[in-house]
Amino acid sequence: MKTLLLAVAIFLLQSVVAQAQAPYFQGKTIRIVTGYPAGDVNDLWPRLIAQHMTKYIPGNPNFVIQNMPGASSMIAANYVFSVAKPDGLTLGWIAPTLYFDQLVGRKEVQYDWAKYSYIGSPSESEHQLYMRTDSPYKTIEDVRRAAEPPKCGSGGATGTGYYFPKLLEETVGAKFNIVLGYQGGGPIDLAVEKGEIHCRAMTIESFFAREPFHTWRKNNFVKSIAQSGRKRDPRLTDTPTIYELMDQYKTSEQSRRVATVILAGGVFGRPMVGPAGIAPDRLKTLRGAFASALKDPELKMEAEKRNYELEPVAGEDMEKLAKEVMAQPPAVIDRMKKVLGN
Repeated sequence: MKTLLLAVAIFLLQSVVAQAQAPYFQGKTIRIVTGYPAGDVNDLWPRLIAQHMTKYIPGNPNFVIQNMPGASSMIAANYVFSVAKPDGLTLGWIAPTLYFDQLVGRKEVQYDWAKYSYIGSPSESEHQLYMRTDSPYKTIEDVRRAAEPPKCGSGGATGTGYYFPKLLEETVGAKFNIVLGYQGGGPIDLAVEKGEIHCRAMTIESFFAREPFHTWRKNNFVKSIAQSGRKRDPRLTDTPTIYELMDQYKTSEQSRRVATVILAGGVFGRPMVGPAGIAPDRLKTLRGAFASALKDPELKMEAEKRNYELEPVAGEDMEKLAKEVMAQPPAVIDRMKKVLGN
């Protein structure tokens, strides 16, 4: 009997030790909440990363993607920060410019941009504004002089479709009528195709990555008339940058400072984040797996096939930038409120 009891005790002890030594993520599922509808590039990107990220996490957890679109991904951002547990099992894929809402004090904000646990981004993200070529607005100068502003579509006030046209208003005097409330990029593009609106601002990556833009460019249905980078994208060599336009129209120094803060969203790119307070060791594991997944030959091959840009931004760098953009003086914040219509 003593021998049997000893054997049972040893077995139980070994089980406890084995459980204690098992990787934290083993047998678990990591959920990525994306603030975009299915089929959007910001739905397809996290799905691609998740396929490979699991290989680089001890315990090889499962991944699932949950779509939670709305308000330019603010619904998802609020959920990840305020509802999800900081256990490393719920991550978010959200808009890179949601810090605008916090800076200008919008009441819907339930997150603190500087306190997210930043995992990383697959690339920085510059933007462009396309216009239907059959509209009377061929250049930014045409928009400046127009008696009736062109209509551009956007999901919400932090989306590229809203803030880039508004920034062009602030910096170079162009005027736009921005139509809000679209549930993702697809409905905006459909509205452009139907002639309900004239234009949309969006990432350059998306503009060259999928339909209907391949066909639209081939048929000369739309044309880019402004882009956000400091230098022209090689694919948009005929499209002026906002910096060129600011030089042309002699933009004031204060407006240029506001542009610098707003365009920092391009550095955040396509951020994957977690709630505040994820344990340092788990955060380190997630950041490392994210970085390794983006170096995976299979992922790189697939990204190239899809025309996805791949210039990763480390979570540590995003964390530092988040703290910097949130530390703005009152004068800049007041000007941002004007630009963003608050």
